[in-house]
Amino acid sequence: MAETSLNGPTSLKHLFLTQTGISNLEFIPVHNLGNLESLHLGSNHISSINLPENFPTQNLKVMDFQNNAIHYISSKDINALEQVANLNFNGNDVKGIEPGAFNSKIFQSLKFGGTLDLSIILKGLQNSTIQSLWLGTFEDTDDQDLTSAMLEGLCEMSVESINLQKHHFSGFSPSTFQCFTGLRELDLTATHLRELPSGLEGMSSLKKLVLSANSFEQLCQISAASFPSLTDLYIKGNTRKLDLGTRCLEKLENLRKLDLSHSDIEAPDCCNLQLQNLSQLQHLNLSYNEPFGLQDQAFKECPRLELLDLAFTQLRVSAPQSPFQNLHLLQVLNLSNCLLDTSNENLLAGLLDLRHLNLHGNNFQDGSLSKTNLLQPVGSLETLILSSCDLLSIDQQAFHNLGKMSHLDLSHNRLTGDSIDALSHHKGIYLNLAANNIHIIPPRLLLILSQQSTINLGHNPLDCTCSNIHFIMWYQENLQKLEGSGETVCANPPFLRGVKLSDVKLSCGITRVGIFFLMVFVFLLIILLIFSGKSILRWKYQHI
Repeated sequence: MAETSLNGPTSLKHLFLTQTGISNLEFIPVHNLGNLESLHLGSNHISSINLPENFPTQNLKVMDFQNNAIHYISSKDINALEQVANLNFNGNDVKGIEPGAFNSKIFQSLKFGGTLDLSIILKGLQNSTIQSLWLGTFEDTDDQDLTSAMLEGLCEMSVESINLQKHHFSGFSPSTFQCFTGLRELDLTATHLRELPSGLEGMSSLKKLVLSANSFEQLCQISAASFPSLTDLYIKGNTRKLDLGTRCLEKLENLRKLDLSHSDIEAPDCCNLQLQNLSQLQHLNLSYNEPFGLQDQAFKECPRLELLDLAFTQLRVSAPQSPFQNLHLLQVLNLSNCLLDTSNENLLAGLLDLRHLNLHGNNFQDGSLSKTNLLQPVGSLETLILSSCDLLSIDQQAFHNLGKMSHLDLSHNRLTGDSIDALSHHKGIYLNLAANNIHIIPPRLLLILSQQSTINLGHNPLDCTCSNIHFIMWYQENLQKLEGSGETVCANPPFLRGVKLSDVKLSCGITRVGIFFLMVFVFLLIILLIFSGKSILRWKYQHI
């Protein structure tokens, strides 16, 4: 690159030179880089991070060296990057760090992922202060198993968050955690764990623990009592069928977020015993699991829930009352593809503050959403998703109590244009009617559409004949509020199939040729009447 190659952009803040074959930082022109905040040099052939003496670093905050050939880091290198708070050395296999190179240095983020021997990194980082330290490895990295001795270097630095994903532990015991005592976040995703050792001490500062993609058989095997201050717990995608057990998390009185999704959990009687004493829980994700049986007030132990995700988990509600009736603070409920009994009008009773409801993929009896339905108790609803529910029709009063609704998704059903009548009392709604069975929209419904903010009618078999001319004209006059216009095309007549509705031109009045033939017809009719009249008069005179 020529020295003048960056003379143009005088305010350049972010420079990406990824996969450009650079092997030396001297190749980078320094003109106009005084405002540079991030420099990305990943996937090159750089072996040294020694910057040129005149390289402007006063505003530099991020440097990305991932997937290069950097094997040694010196004190001089790090001193030149004094302003840089985020360094990425992932995929470099650093084999040595000069003692004291990181002494008294402060970083927001450091990444040394894929390093074969982590003890080298941890010793080299002595006396440093790091907010987030990423030490994970990758599938194709043949690194050493982690031992307690290798992790001792953590005792000589201040770290808030550590990621050790995909590592194997050797001799996993309480001593493995002896230098983790100051941590606030610990990510052990896919570290091949079957259990956490009991009797762990000094982990009272930990707020967030990620144990996703491991091999626990029961929830009690995570030794939850060792983390009394935990607010966020993620055990997503457990590789074995996970048994929730009983009261396994009762010591986590401060827990706010719990993710147990994709873990093959089966719970015939959920969820009070399993979630006992989690009265502060606000976010709960139990999606993509085996069938759950829900009794009356199934979440009585979690009255402060604001978000509940049960998507793709079959729910068997045996009680006549709502399993959610005590969740007065719940704002988001995802019940998509839960095989619900949607005829249960009490299913959502008690959800006084519900704002977002996803019922995607649940079928309604006879394909109809009637006037009295399970939506009656949730008058505070703002977003309603009823896509892929195999709906054929919607009663005109089905949404009459949803006065706050601003987003309605009815896509991928079998609705006709008459279903729009159900929105006669609503204004300013985002309305998604894509992929339904709408052929013709009668003129009387156009006023209802005009009242909405955004409408999607894509992938419908729309009729582009004169019987639908009023809708077509309305459509072309309101393109600013229509979404998916590229997919809103004609299905009939055949010669217009696939033509965008916005491009259709129809002539539905009487043409000049039509007027000519009409005049000829009227003229002939008058002549016929005259001759008929004369014939009648002649006949009368002949019979006087």
